[in-house]
Amino acid sequence: MSDKPAYPDVISYLSPEILKKIHFMVADPGYDDQELYDLSMTKGFQLVCPVRKYKNTSEERLKLVDFYESALGQVIYSRRSTSIEPLIEHIKSVFRIDPVPARGYDKVCSIVLLSVLLYQILVYYSCKMQQDNPRRAIKYMMGC
Repeated sequence: MSDKPAYPDVISYLSPEILKKIHFMVADPGYDDQELYDLSMTKGFQLVCPVRKYKNTSEERLKLVDFYESALGQVIYSRRSTSIEPLIEHIKSVFRIDPVPARGYDKVCSIVLLSVLLYQILVYYSCKMQQDNPRRAIKYMMGC
């Protein structure tokens, strides 16, 4: 299931102060949608995700392709693999939720949100206890 329908809601929760600090929003290929590009631009930043060109690609879309394939676009997109993906994989590993043992959006959402909440509590506790390696400490606390 794609996260794309949630993007407008997530963006709407960002305060004007935070929006001023955002220049680029990085997302996976599932977010390649003209409406999301337009929404991002109206909020003052650029959505960056893998974009393919096709035989009859419009001029507007070719600009997106050119930016994504540029050196700057690649540097921006490469930041995703060093921040988001490892965290998601770590949470899935710690809570053993890959695959999620439930079906249906509401059930899966509940499991994932509870996992993230517990993870944040464990990170906070680990920082308060001044652990040398918070990731290892969290796995230890979870019995992994």
